[in-house]
Amino acid sequence: MSELRRERSIEYTVRRSARARRVRVNVRAHTEVEVVLPRRAPERAAAAAVRELAPWIERRLAEGKSALARVAERGDSVPYLGRSLTLVRQPGRTRAHMSGDRLLVPVGDYRPALERLYRRLARVEIAARLDAAVASVGLTYAGLSIRSQSTRWASCSASGAMSFNWRLLLAPEPVLDYVVWHEVCHLEIRDHSRRFWALVEARFPGWREQRDWLRANGATLVL
Repeated sequence: MSELRRERSIEYTVRRSARARRVRVNVRAHTEVEVVLPRRAPERAAAAAVRELAPWIERRLAEGKSALARVAERGDSVPYLGRSLTLVRQPGRTRAHMSGDRLLVPVGDYRPALERLYRRLARVEIAARLDAAVASVGLTYAGLSIRSQSTRWASCSASGAMSFNWRLLLAPEPVLDYVVWHEVCHLEIRDHSRRFWALVEARFPGWREQRDWLRANGATLVL
């Protein structure tokens, strides 16, 4: 079990990882700071990392608190590709269901059921866009997985396997379209060179606006 520690005014937990090759600091769930240490790293390395990254950590924590405040302002509604869906709690319900502009959810903590619904819908929404995009440029991809990555919105493996974050459904539709095209372009160019961004521009003009929206609002894409 992780023990809460404090360095200056920053509280953090430490987790040992056999896979970690270096000390890593994560700001998780908007307000939780976690330091990941390689198995043989000394304990003092965690405090040193927090001290060194204190300005960045404090900035991320402030952004997280602001994002959570904006999420709270939604009230009984949840975004879905630019639409605002009203939450309707129904006693006895165990699964979330979309009905027009309403989300029928269980009483109590509805978020697990709602996340399962968004994951199912994400596969449908993303697969349709991905299939259309690759077909239009004569490409193929190796498979599609829907995940809940903490640091990525999507990825394209060297084999052409695609992975997308279900939380993209909480963003406006053009943002999802941009991320899909971003990954489709990676089927041709693996890096983020000038050639890559020129290809994105040719395939999805106006991508900068969507990228900037995601950078500014990504932390609010939570249930």
